[in-house]
Amino acid sequence: MEFDPSFWADSSRLWEVVALSVAFYVTIVLLTRLSGKRTTGQMNNFDWIITVAVGSLAASGILLRDVSYAEATVAIVALGLCQYAVTFVLVRSSSVTRAIKAEPTLLLHKGVYLEDAMKRTRITKSEIESALRHEGILDPAGANWVVLETDGTLAVIGRDASAIAEAETMDHVERPDNLPA
Repeated sequence: MEFDPSFWADSSRLWEVVALSVAFYVTIVLLTRLSGKRTTGQMNNFDWIITVAVGSLAASGILLRDVSYAEATVAIVALGLCQYAVTFVLVRSSSVTRAIKAEPTLLLHKGVYLEDAMKRTRITKSEIESALRHEGILDPAGANWVVLETDGTLAVIGRDASAIAEAETMDHVERPDNLPA
């Protein structure tokens, strides 16, 4: 990209960029407010994709002269409607949920690292150790389980006498069949 001194001299274009930035900011805030808390909460993969796409569309509408505010806004609204439709169906259909959303994955069981799951999810031992430290657990044996959640966070469940089969919240967590008790 070449330096164009006329860019700085063309103050009308700069004010146009400022005005479009404000317009898109207000538009995105209003659309986020309308779409609900899920939009700004912990994101799974498709929520993240929508967020990146909205940012890209807004930037295009602000900086590219051949993309109008209306065109970019229509595209942002269309993506928002797609996200709403998908989440509407997800809440009502467990089979669609299984097809679209990844299952949480067990990475540590009763202090034992599950190497195959770690390789498959590309999570390192040091990342699990960091999650343990964050919860104040200094030894992996101090945790019953560490789970990679669908939003990419690591959930740490502290050590107690519970068996995984007894823990209702662990029912849908992907794990090996041959876990020790």
